Amino acid sequence: MGFKCGIVGLPNVGKSTLFNALTETQAAQAANYPFCTIEPNVGQVAVPDERLEKIAAIAKSAKVIPTQLAFVDIAGLVKGASKGEGLGNQFLANIREVDAIVHVLRCFEDDDIQHVSNRVDPLADAEVVETELLLSDLESVEKRAENAKPARLVEPGDDEEARLFEQAQLLTAKPVLYVCNVAEEDASNGNDLTEKVFAKAEAEGAQAVIVSAAIEAELVAMEGEERAEYLSELGLEESGLNRIIAAGYKLLGLQTFFTAGPKESRAWTFPAGAKAPQAAGEIHTDFERGFIRAETIAYGDYVALGGDSAAREAGKLRQEGKEYLVQDGDVMLFKFNV
Repeated sequence: MGFKCGIVGLPNVGKSTLFNALTETQAAQAANYPFCTIEPNVGQVAVPDERLEKIAAIAKSAKVIPTQLAFVDIAGLVKGASKGEGLGNQFLANIREVDAIVHVLRCFEDDDIQHVSNRVDPLADAEVVETELLLSDLESVEKRAENAKPARLVEPGDDEEARLFEQAQLLTAKPVLYVCNVAEEDASNGNDLTEKVFAKAEAEGAQAVIVSAAIEAELVAMEGEERAEYLSELGLEESGLNRIIAAGYKLLGLQTFFTAGPKESRAWTFPAGAKAPQAAGEIHTDFERGFIRAETIAYGDYVALGGDSAAREAGKLRQEGKEYLVQDGDVMLFKFNV
């Protein structure tokens, strides 16, 4: 299933620069003025997973297909967006379509880059966006509530309220990943501003990562060893993209299972706690509807034994039924009948 992240934030915090770098495109115009992104830009990126490469090598697969993650670069938000200020209405409509909010916060000083409020305060920036989302939610609930029956008439066990909130598509219900955009020298350890953001994320049960959009932009032109050497010189073990993806998976409670064979090896994203038929449904609804069983090998066994044939001989290939809880890294073959 992958997931779709909406990149949001105030103007000139580095949203479009980060989007360009993460998706390795120049689809979003990065410029030093508000509202340079008028239409949402969508970029697909492959989710890096070393396990998939190892599985494909063992299976001698002709194709390797990673999970895809979508980033949506959404126009900058300003105070009053819920009332239509700036590009507010468009912003709020676009953000309803994403699974999670990647909230970029400026955590760097630079006199050459104008801040919409003429100050660098990531917590205040976050409050502006959160307030506008909350005001939009209140308006949505008020509109829905007009057609809902009074609370005194709701029978015990009635889920009318739950349906009301679900239909309202509340923006403030979406999980948030705070991205602290820092200067290059703060990319490895952060700074006083990022500490405040991390404290906020912890208090909310959200996630936070430190990223330098400038560094990510440099990485676009690099490959392999050059990229690894550059990151090492900066005291970084991996790119910002990898950190954002890992934090996003944790935030949304997502895991990965694999399918492998001569034609292709492929990674599939599924919600943690899913049973085998649900995981099968990520491939095709017919797989879930007609699920019979799943031939399953733990990733460690698949790699250690060298594939499914050896795993079967060693008794490590299991026949799992409808109640099996799929584990992260499982290599699976689904049997179904429709």
